[in-house]
Amino acid sequence: MNQVRNAVVFLVALLLLANVAFNLAWADHDEHKGKKWYQKIFDWDDNDHNGDDDEDSDDDRNNSKHHGERYLNPVNNPTYQEQCGGCHFVYQPELLPSGSWEKILARLDDHFGEEVDLDAESKEIIAEYLRANAAEYSSAKRAVKIMRSLRGQTPMRITDVPYIRHKHEDDDIPPDAFQRESVGSFSNCVACHTTAEKGIYDDDFVKIPK
Repeated sequence: MNQVRNAVVFLVALLLLANVAFNLAWADHDEHKGKKWYQKIFDWDDNDHNGDDDEDSDDDRNNSKHHGERYLNPVNNPTYQEQCGGCHFVYQPELLPSGSWEKILARLDDHFGEEVDLDAESKEIIAEYLRANAAEYSSAKRAVKIMRSLRGQTPMRITDVPYIRHKHEDDDIPPDAFQRESVGSFSNCVACHTTAEKGIYDDDFVKIPK
């Protein structure tokens, strides 16, 4: 008799838990209903640093010990820095998947309207560095979000990454920001992201020039 009673109590408790879980799931569904798929992906933890970083100083948060899972790794390949940094900001490999970097390097004869002449050794060094450190091999929060938003796509422009585009659709960004002479284009990260070279793209360190 006791076994039957215990079984009934257990089933009632299980049904109550299932009901609570269902109501929570339905509430979450209502909250997100109507949002585009990429907005649902980006709703969680939009800053790279964890909550306990709020107690750290700016110097601490910029320190390399905070890189890894929180931030993108700063570029540390001399060949990549020298060959690509002479013309534009040297983007962290984690901003694109390896397939994108392969496509970019395969079209250096028409590199976004310019011809890039790289010797075979430099090209091989750069290709290996970009491939080994691409977004899919990174545990940094921003790289993970980039990969989730791409859904298998391999865009040739970082500015075509859905997550990146979503982050720049903020109402706080003036409509003419990317046309300003001090910014130049959407791809000029360092114009607004003051810590971009360190791999830190948090909103806390954004300053839009006039």
